[in-house]
Amino acid sequence: MKAKDIPEKGVPPMAELPEPENIDIGDIARQYLDGGCDLVCILGPTASGKTGFAVRLALAIREMASDGRLPAGTEAEIISADSRQVYRGMDIGTGKDIDEYRDIPYHLIDIAEAGEKYNIYEYQRDFERVWTDIRKRGRIPILCGGSGLYIEAATRGYSLPDVPADPVLRAELEQEDTDTLIRKLASLKSLHNSTDFDTRKRLIRAIEIAVYEAEHPVRRTESLPKNTFYIGTLVSREERNRKIDQRLDTRLEEGMVEEVKRLLDKGLRADDLIYYGLEYKFVTLYLTGVLEYDDMKRLLATAIHQFAKRQMTWFRGMERKGIRIHWVRPDLIFPTRQDSTRD
Repeated sequence: MKAKDIPEKGVPPMAELPEPENIDIGDIARQYLDGGCDLVCILGPTASGKTGFAVRLALAIREMASDGRLPAGTEAEIISADSRQVYRGMDIGTGKDIDEYRDIPYHLIDIAEAGEKYNIYEYQRDFERVWTDIRKRGRIPILCGGSGLYIEAATRGYSLPDVPADPVLRAELEQEDTDTLIRKLASLKSLHNSTDFDTRKRLIRAIEIAVYEAEHPVRRTESLPKNTFYIGTLVSREERNRKIDQRLDTRLEEGMVEEVKRLLDKGLRADDLIYYGLEYKFVTLYLTGVLEYDDMKRLLATAIHQFAKRQMTWFRGMERKGIRIHWVRPDLIFPTRQDSTRD
């Protein structure tokens, strides 16, 4: 395969950006403490400053508690909603930047081995456990990330059954035409949700789940947030692309290629790393001789730009479903102790 043979997929046109807001962190924290919301979610596209914003928010809550603007001892903890930061050893390419958290507790990072295929059900299960624990300890949970599917699985109350894959059944179903598969699914469950069959892959998975549930009791998630306060980090397309390019240069200088090489040397298959996409896909293609270095860097930068646009499209789609996202500049200044004492 040559560099020219790798397709550059199109992405939806960029929607007009919303106007940034000013938000009152104290009001949000008090809203949580009074039961008005049960989760704060920081979302946004890659390179929009989500993690730094979430950490600054948690530190501001701590400061407000220390000087009496919030109840004494009020603290916040951060839950990651990043589909790749769950993997150990995948640090530079996923931008973990653990030092950025300072002393703010964080969760759902480094919880799976590189090479595994951690899935959306596992994330929802792990999120539920962590979110419940943080709330029991009287702290404020802050969900932070850019993986739209993970965010919606955590905050929209979707019920994801824990059903293992059945490769034999899948192989059998693959031989059937789509109409036959829809009739089979209809014989197993009521078709009240058309998303079960908007693609063959989803249709086959829905049959797989229905067949399994007919024979086994299935645990479904019961305790998830009911009222999330969403905050989006807003940067212009030009600023975001500039930050993406700058960050890519930094990651390459810090040893991203060497990180991927270490994973390959440990025995991870190239296909497994390519599965994770973006940095791990293109660096693996470079290390296996498919791409030249300059082609790798160029194609990777383009892919990240497109990925960021898809993320924003996803988040604007959430708004079209009725979700209220408060868009802010990531460098929004939070009120300090000194500010609160001014006339």
